[in-house]
Formats: sequence, structure tokens, C-alpha cells
Amino acid sequence: MRSTREVLEDHLECRRALDLESDLRRNYAHEVVLLSWGEGVHRGHGGVRLLADVLRTYLPEGKYRYDDLIVGDAYGLLRWSGTGPDGEELRGVDSFVVGQGQITAQTISYVTD
Repeated sequence: MRSTREVLEDHLECRRALDLESDLRRNYAHEVVLLSWGEGVHRGHGGVRLLADVLRTYLPEGKYRYDDLIVGDAYGLLRWSGTGPDGEELRGVDSFVVGQGQITAQTISYVTD
């Protein structure tokens, strides 16, 4: 069984590679629950795809910087940032719950400058 850190680091590598489908297969539980400050509650791989599409409207090239990852037991907290095509800065914090080697819950919050 993979550790929380291993799951989250693989998640970040998949996102850096713009490989959402591998990320879903390897790192997200089918019944994952996502809470997004701007988009509400979503569930499952379809919810992950939808919220990834929303984020791509701000960062179409998927250029993220992962500033900090804190892991404790089954929980993770990621602070990240990115720059959009017009120079707009995005800053975000995501939290994760990992169980049985997959992300079972995620919160997503980001703001633009």
C-alpha cells in the first residue's frame, strides 16, 4: 500500500506531465469527494475532470509551481501557484484525505491577483 506522501507526489507528477487520466487511474478513488470554494461539491472522476477543466481556463498550459507539501498520517496540504497566459498570478491551497492508497477527498481553493 502506498503512503499518503507517495500518492500525493505521484498526483503532482501526473499533473506536471498534464496526464490527468493516469492521475485518475492511479491516485483518485472512484467515489472521491471534491469541495471547491468557487465550484461547490463534486464527486467521482467526472468531478475531478470538471474541476481540472475549470482550472485550465486560468492556467491553460498547466504551468504550476508546487510551493509546499505537508503530509501527516492520511492528510496532505498543498500550497501552489501558477501564472496564466496574461501574466495573471494564481495562488491556491488544496487539502487531501488519502485512504487505501488513493485520494478519497480533496478541497480546492485558489485566488487570482
